[in-house]
Amino acid sequence: MTVTVNHTGITVKDLDRAEAMFRDLFGFETFSRAPRDPAVISAVIGVPGTEVEIVYMRNGTTSIELLCYSKPDDRKDYRMRPVDLGSLHMAMNVSDMDDMLNKVRAWPMDQVGEIIVIDQGPNTGSRIVYFRTPEEGLIIELIEKKQLA
Repeated sequence: MTVTVNHTGITVKDLDRAEAMFRDLFGFETFSRAPRDPAVISAVIGVPGTEVEIVYMRNGTTSIELLCYSKPDDRKDYRMRPVDLGSLHMAMNVSDMDDMLNKVRAWPMDQVGEIIVIDQGPNTGSRIVYFRTPEEGLIIELIEKKQLA
């Protein structure tokens, strides 16, 4: 049996804004956008009365699914910290950290911590920083790989 990653799903508040952010800031391309049958989605996720529109995007071999639910009315907003169980983040390789910092701050996104240089592991020597999207609280990590001399 073979197992590979198909996509990562991200629930968003504003589908147009999220799609534009992933396209304009991070180079993703949309390959599908459509609402789904409420009965099918409700059955899949186990929440009755669900309505959703979904955008699929890709950047190279990485695919994401942006889900924007309009029902049920009792949806909740959680702002997990990176240390909380179940918290996820998405890491983006960037070739010019300083240029990307200006773009991300102008979008705007909120910087979570400090810009640091990694001292261990596979990203040793790389500069990294975490940002959070204001609408859904998604943590985006920017990584600028160490330049080889």
